[in-house]
Amino acid sequence: MEPVDPRSAKCFRFVRREYSDGEARLVYAFDDGPELIERIGFPQAPGLLPERMAAFDAALDLLHLIAGVSYYKAGVPAEIRIESAALDPPTAGFLDSLYLHGLGEFAYHNKLDLRGRIRFPATAVATDPGLKARVLGLPRNTLVPIGGGKDSLVSVEILKGAGEAATAVWIGNSGLIESCAQRTGLPMLNVTRSISPLLFDYNRAGALNGHIPVTAINSAILVVAAILYGHDAIAFSNERSASSATLEYDGVAINHQWSKGWEFERGFRERIHARIAADLDYYSLLRPLSELAVASRFARSNRYDDVFSSCNRNFRILGPKPSDRWCGQCPKCHFVFLALAPFMPKPRLLGIFGRNLLDDAAQTGGFDALVEYQDHKPFECVGEGRESRAALADLARRAEWREDAIVDRFAREILPQLEPGELSIDALLVAQGEHALPRHLLGPVLGTA
Repeated sequence: MEPVDPRSAKCFRFVRREYSDGEARLVYAFDDGPELIERIGFPQAPGLLPERMAAFDAALDLLHLIAGVSYYKAGVPAEIRIESAALDPPTAGFLDSLYLHGLGEFAYHNKLDLRGRIRFPATAVATDPGLKARVLGLPRNTLVPIGGGKDSLVSVEILKGAGEAATAVWIGNSGLIESCAQRTGLPMLNVTRSISPLLFDYNRAGALNGHIPVTAINSAILVVAAILYGHDAIAFSNERSASSATLEYDGVAINHQWSKGWEFERGFRERIHARIAADLDYYSLLRPLSELAVASRFARSNRYDDVFSSCNRNFRILGPKPSDRWCGQCPKCHFVFLALAPFMPKPRLLGIFGRNLLDDAAQTGGFDALVEYQDHKPFECVGEGRESRAALADLARRAEWREDAIVDRFAREILPQLEPGELSIDALLVAQGEHALPRHLLGPVLGTA
């Protein structure tokens, strides 16, 4: 079959989804072109219990619909056709929002306006009794997605401290993430994901490309895993700053982290409880916390100093030296270094990174972006500008940091322009905002237990 050009396609099709022998196959196509088949592998998958079959099928449907964003964006055709499931209006509306906002950064960079273009067809009525989720009686055990960075490791330690049964889970084949998962001491689960090779062919031929809401896809994969293996909760590690937009463009808030934000979390929880399982919980354990609050908690222990990394450039590299884990040049390296600096001894932080990023004048522009000085916040998973400003202001008052090039320049050129009231780290360490934390974890997360 001759390949089609996704950019000229009239229709994007959700063709079918299948599952057998521990592998889910998600099938898509543009018009009548060749099938794009994504494969999700669940190792040593047990047989499905009869009472979980309906929930598993519903979870597989939702995964198929969410993971399709990776392929839809290659052409963003005007028609979306669902051949694999019947959508009720709330689910169609949730998917409209996910694709619109989850592809916001993609649309911004490709100069596209997706408003009014994304329309998932609703063909089932919301009151259909077949769409009501059941209580499955899932075993008490939490899946904790491990990303290799500080956030998920803070979540692990909170759950361990609360005596919760938990399993460290990750998607893909990163050696760095595996080493972090091993260090947690928890049981481990590694799910595999193989994107259709045809998508890479399309990209090489000039298809539209860009950022997608990966956390949404991973969330849907883990719902399938939770039902398959028997877990009653999925605890992500997204803090409240993930809900803040990176910038506003043409009247639209563009958030690199949209699928890590509260709006997605709330909508996804609703779909799980309405369509899949009434007793499967999904939440972010760190939602009421700022990035700085998470950094302060991470700094309490050195258990993960030699294995964790948030660096996207060195993400797949595993080695004994800090330079194997931290490039020292990217926004993630800049922000994590800055966020940790107020909360741990300077020698320890320099030992983690292998260098002092705040004493390198060549990286001034990167830190300027973090504090939103003459630029917007980077399109990366970093904290709010006010967090970076407060951290630098704090360091400017400390003898061991204030003479470093970035800190000294911040104190001289930027700090005098700022309002003193917005520079308090203590205010940013207070837990606040909407969240979906289980009642029994409120104390450990909020610091009241």
